[in-house]
Amino acid sequence: MTCRGIRGAITITENSEQPIIDGTIRLLTDIIQTNQIESDDIVSIFFSVTEDLNATFPARAARTMGLTDTPLLCFHEIRVPDGLEKCIRILMHVNSNKSKTDIKHIYLEKAESLRPDITQ
Repeated sequence: MTCRGIRGAITITENSEQPIIDGTIRLLTDIIQTNQIESDDIVSIFFSVTEDLNATFPARAARTMGLTDTPLLCFHEIRVPDGLEKCIRILMHVNSNKSKTDIKHIYLEKAESLRPDITQ
């Protein structure tokens, strides 16, 4: 088994607690279901948010989903002129037998613009 990285991102409409939690849950759920991940196989999750999101930690969403033994880390994304706003990004490390090419990275809402090469 190898440790693989899975990326994802979502944009939300406002800087308040519930949209941050809901958007993060939606993204995490999609990543987990699409890649058929068991919670015991999740090694760690890094969350980054753009500077315009500070109403709560996106890691709280993972805790509400039962990921209480998973190391989580939140930080700010680099502020780039004309960069995407109100964006939550995830890097999930998982133990998996899948190859790199079998991993499905998930980009939702306006975050699809970050990876047009892999979004539908």
